[in-house]
Amino acid sequence: MMTLQSPYQNIAPENWAMVTDRLIAKHPLRSAEIVAIVLDAWQSIFASSIGSKGYKIGKDIFPKPQIMGALLHELIPIELTRRYPKEWRGEKAACDKDIVYLRDENFSIELKTSSDRGKIFGNRSAAQKVKKDKKSKSGYYLAINFEKFSQQRTEPQIVLIRFGWLDHSDWIGQSAATGQQSRLTSEIYAGKFKVLHIKS
Repeated sequence: MMTLQSPYQNIAPENWAMVTDRLIAKHPLRSAEIVAIVLDAWQSIFASSIGSKGYKIGKDIFPKPQIMGALLHELIPIELTRRYPKEWRGEKAACDKDIVYLRDENFSIELKTSSDRGKIFGNRSAAQKVKKDKKSKSGYYLAINFEKFSQQRTEPQIVLIRFGWLDHSDWIGQSAATGQQSRLTSEIYAGKFKVLHIKS
């Protein structure tokens, strides 16, 4: 795996964006297709019917952000597999990224979703060392921010789609022993992600 050495090693933060551009240029998925797949997956959630009565999300039921994020986590790999069955698949084992590139695991993708306007979060383990037989926490990341349902908003939209590379050491765990969340600094967002789509 390409995670043995960070591609940003010995690179000053003000030059990280150039490294990120090179990493994205090498990736087999083009940015426009990533955006199309994410937006299609989001629309598929609202086009689907649930149960024998055909209940609709956004009309009859209004899931919490965690559920909407979980649906994106399932639908995006499915759509990639449908388009490229010999190249992509979803996670099957604990050592897999969320989206696995069959031809070269270095291009596999970890998926993060959030209803925050601009931030993504990892669980507490994201800031801890990788255990044997667990997936690497360094590599390509697809970050998606979306609106949540409210009384004023029954048709939430994708707010932000970013693509880039994170190293395991980029995640900062909560200091409290009971903290279950890890975060990224503004420097990481600025240098290690490229904005592919932003809600106008």
